[in-house]
Amino acid sequence: MRFHAIHLPRFVLVGEGVIESVGKVCLDLGFNKGFSILVLSGNTATKRYGEIVLNSLMDSGFNASLSTIEESSSFFFEKVLSAAQEVKPSLIIGVGGGKAIDIAKLSSFKLGLQFISVPTSASHDGIASPRASLMNERGALSEQAHPPIAIIADVDVIYSAPKRLLVSGCGDILGKFTAVRDWQLAHKLRGEYYGEYSASLALLAAKMVKKDAEMIGKHRKESVRTVIEALISCGYAMSIAGSSRPCSGSEHLFSHALSRVSKTNALHGEKVGVGAIMMMYLHGGDWKGLRNALKALGAPTTAKELGVTAEEVIQALTLAHTIRPERYTILGDKGITPKAAEELAIATGVID
Repeated sequence: MRFHAIHLPRFVLVGEGVIESVGKVCLDLGFNKGFSILVLSGNTATKRYGEIVLNSLMDSGFNASLSTIEESSSFFFEKVLSAAQEVKPSLIIGVGGGKAIDIAKLSSFKLGLQFISVPTSASHDGIASPRASLMNERGALSEQAHPPIAIIADVDVIYSAPKRLLVSGCGDILGKFTAVRDWQLAHKLRGEYYGEYSASLALLAAKMVKKDAEMIGKHRKESVRTVIEALISCGYAMSIAGSSRPCSGSEHLFSHALSRVSKTNALHGEKVGVGAIMMMYLHGGDWKGLRNALKALGAPTTAKELGVTAEEVIQALTLAHTIRPERYTILGDKGITPKAAEELAIATGVID
């Protein structure tokens, strides 16, 4: 009998000003005063939030220290492991938009510790998922880790981040429409396990964002909570499924492939959104409705808006199926030809 363990966050706190409650939350979770806690944050804008968390922990009686992360890479992963040998933490806390949370997730998993996620933006579903991205010379690689024991999402902090980051998170969420279709296809053609509940949870998040796309695009504070809750829901879906299947399919493969062939500064969720338009077309679904939702959000829908060339889109489409060859998607085992890729990108308006 196939089985997997389901690990979910024990506590989620979403609200205004909650970042200053991190110390109290740690006490409520059973971590005793005097325990050592390692805080990881970015080295630029998010560092000040890392310092707020640090002060909250010290005010609650913890021995806390702060390390900064420049990128989610093997170098900083090893750096954190070395720092942990010195401070011997009982808990690791990641404060940031992605890099610090990914490294906190991976290092705590490696060390057999728990970690808390304190997102400062809502740019992707990594804030609650059991997987992390690690950069190497070939681009971003998805690594198995574990979900946070708690998520503390401050609406004020996330709202103050650039709107583009929130929109990127929405692109990542809308990609669940095609990820679930890919999963269903793999179940039908390959007999792969398919979890209807986790798939429904991921789709619910995508439907919420699609429905509220216009309001989110206006960047109102109440829309921030919607996006945060949808991202957390996606993290739960992956934990329940025991894999990233409900949230990552051919649209993610396109995003990772584009990162390999282009030096674009486009965000992960932005690339996923454009990929989802094309993959929905291949699935025979409502790709125009998906594109309209992305436009309402203010997200990119074309190669030009992503800052990439037509040639790079075509190359990424033909390469995408090789990123995770064990993961069957609408792209099949052999992928698509350059001619088919060009026709797809033109048909969906991604390239002229």
